[in-house]
Amino acid sequence: MTDVVLIDWGGGNIGSVRYALDRLGARSVLSANADTIANAPRVILPGVGAAAPAMQRLHELDLVDTIRALDAPLLGICLGMQLLYESSEEGDVEGLGVLRGRIARIAPRPGVRVPHMGWNRLRRERTSPLLDGIDDGEWAYFVHGFVAPLSEDTLASSEYGSGFTAIAGNGRRFGAQFHPERSAATGQRLLANFLAMEAA
Repeated sequence: MTDVVLIDWGGGNIGSVRYALDRLGARSVLSANADTIANAPRVILPGVGAAAPAMQRLHELDLVDTIRALDAPLLGICLGMQLLYESSEEGDVEGLGVLRGRIARIAPRPGVRVPHMGWNRLRRERTSPLLDGIDDGEWAYFVHGFVAPLSEDTLASSEYGSGFTAIAGNGRRFGAQFHPERSAATGQRLLANFLAMEAA
């Protein structure tokens, strides 16, 4: 029996995310098949790369409507989280639109190098089962040049030049801007919380 399906669109961190799930004892499947994804108990959309080619690939695989229609818990990671939003400045592309807002480029300024690479603290903004056991001020590992705005979908924020959404959630759709598979105990806890969510 499968615990979670990872959408296999070619995102660069799929292998490391799957390994992190293996360490938690989860039974995961990589798939680009619309029926497999539509019937999954939980779905993860991983991703490293750029928004425009990623969305193009999801369209080529005919997965856009499938992802938008999911009833199962859905977690986007890094670029995968950004694709869940309505649009992105990166390539001026339309996203999946299951979270509200537009992804924006991090503005370079003194002391703010782009892309942002490194450990940053999380600030809890709302209560969510995804954050169970993750305390305010815990560290997570980020690699990104674009950010989601702070909004009512922000579950946890972080600061890099200005505030941005580090963890998002609306209903059963969630996103983590950081890499949980590289974020030690904090990342493991987030993935474990996601796996504990009631399946579709």
